[in-house]
Amino acid sequence: MASVVERRPGFSIEATENDPLFDDDGRPRRTGTWLTASAHIITAVIGSGVLSLPWCNAQLGWIAGPMALVLFSVVTTYSSSLLANCYRYPDRVTGTRNYIYSAVVKVHLGGTQSIFCGIAQYLNMVGTTIGYTITASISMVAIKRSHCFHSQGHKAGCHTSNNMFMIIFGVIQIVLSQIPSFAKLDGLSIVAAVMSFSYSLIGIGLAIAKIAGGNHPRTSITGTSIGVDLTSSEKGWKALQAIGDIAFAYSFSAVLVEIQARHKQLDDTLRSHPPEYRAMKKAINVGVSITTLFYLSCGVLGYAAFGNLAPGNLLTGFGFYEPFWLIDIGNLCIAIHLICAYQVFCQPFYDFVEKCCSDGWPKSALTAFFTKERLINIPFGGVYKFSFFRLIWRTTYVVIITLIAMIFPLFNDVLALIGAISFWPLTVHFPIEMHISKNKIGRFSMPWVGLRVLSGFCFLVSLAASIASIQGLVQSLDHYKPLHSVS
Repeated sequence: MASVVERRPGFSIEATENDPLFDDDGRPRRTGTWLTASAHIITAVIGSGVLSLPWCNAQLGWIAGPMALVLFSVVTTYSSSLLANCYRYPDRVTGTRNYIYSAVVKVHLGGTQSIFCGIAQYLNMVGTTIGYTITASISMVAIKRSHCFHSQGHKAGCHTSNNMFMIIFGVIQIVLSQIPSFAKLDGLSIVAAVMSFSYSLIGIGLAIAKIAGGNHPRTSITGTSIGVDLTSSEKGWKALQAIGDIAFAYSFSAVLVEIQARHKQLDDTLRSHPPEYRAMKKAINVGVSITTLFYLSCGVLGYAAFGNLAPGNLLTGFGFYEPFWLIDIGNLCIAIHLICAYQVFCQPFYDFVEKCCSDGWPKSALTAFFTKERLINIPFGGVYKFSFFRLIWRTTYVVIITLIAMIFPLFNDVLALIGAISFWPLTVHFPIEMHISKNKIGRFSMPWVGLRVLSGFCFLVSLAASIASIQGLVQSLDHYKPLHSVS
């Protein structure tokens, strides 16, 4: 049985503090906790990039590699905590809630900064979904290739096109994209977090097994050796790329506010008691701590297992060939994780576009198309809010993203550039600037100078990583072939 209802953007009702159904702003009471927020954070942070950390350590060596991991975990935890404090304005406990990152920036720093934030945030989200499409397809292909290597030997080429697997990934995303809002993603985030732990543990376990087998590859304090592994210029570029990879591996600020409070269709995530900023800080500490533990373990043990010749990815790069079934499980976990993480990153962008369409048109038949939903009773599944506009728009988005990933198989290099550009403003600049403004920190005071130095340092890291990404992109263009993504 289906019925039709109309979404009313901006709708609010009179609510009391003790109302069991509604929060202090008249929206339906949220039920999320620091545990569900931690799952969202782990889903957003621990990606398949964890398996590239041995390569990063190989470029930086035994000292700089682990130090970079710890340094960026500290910076990310601190700046994310500052951002969590800014969610309500002006008071972080009783102030008005702001539901998206750019809205938080607007009330603290003004409209111009908000526009800059929105561009960086949504560019990052779109680029990430393209990168996830490419990476997930490579993991799917790796499952097929592992069976080929097992049957034909490790010297066999076993090259396979990624295109069909990108299409499969896209079809799955079309289905999942019909999830109405961010608040309904708790289940996906928990699954994705479990998958993250699973393939990270598989990579760590295989590295330990390789070390225990008596393997003693060449390693050094400074990593890869000039004149032996690569030239001096290559050493510099790869070191910058490694630093950039580590820095951006911790970048989840683009969706942090959306995790803390999602406004789509009056659905939200983190409940208001205890205060959201306290629960979010706990979630940040837990999420980043667990992430760092896995990053250090995988990076250090992977480097010990493979030394300066560590592959770019322990599982898809075939640092290991046997047992092939365990490698298959690891790559399957990567694919499932990216299927779920895709939604965590693109749901805020979906919501942004849909809110603009529903709020930005005058009353007409077109307005009804954007706002009306059909309530469908699903046996054993409750009531589903179906929207023709959501079906058409989100399906179109996934199709376009999949086509871009197929046409430009080198887009990972472009994604690295987008990540490099967006890291500094989203993770460091805006949280620090809002903290200074909110707390009225005086110019040239010690706290002000310290915060400016931190922001400046992170800007230089982001700039250096951007330059290294451009250099890698130029090199990739030498053998670029549209629609010929092959593993």
